[in-house]
Amino acid sequence: MNKIEHIGIAVKDIKTAGSLYEKLLNTSVYKVEEVASEFVKTAFLQAGPNKIELLEASSLDSAVSKFIEKKGEGIHHIAFEVDDIEAEMARLKAEGFILLNDKPKPGADNKLVCFVHPKSAGGVLVELCQENPLTP
Repeated sequence: MNKIEHIGIAVKDIKTAGSLYEKLLNTSVYKVEEVASEFVKTAFLQAGPNKIELLEASSLDSAVSKFIEKKGEGIHHIAFEVDDIEAEMARLKAEGFILLNDKPKPGADNKLVCFVHPKSAGGVLVELCQENPLTP
């Protein structure tokens, strides 16, 4: 794993949270997009080398909606950048970690992603991210 790619924060309202984090970090939201496969709308902010991903549920069935219902708004996951997501998934699986998907899937911000179950990662939802080589 190369570095922390971003920290994901579950929010009820992306516009309200976006305004709050723009003031807090003294920067602007640079991208908003829907991730249909995860039933979320995302907004990204960058402060120096650090990125924050705000996540608003677009369906009551989404993991983010269930997270907010159970725990309230707050840190949802930590994402790590990797060079070869499939190799990292195989390594983690061999180490006994439980992966939430068998293959990398398209995620926000032009990434391929895979999630590691919090039960096998000390209670933290971990996301692996690799730049998607199939899109510009």
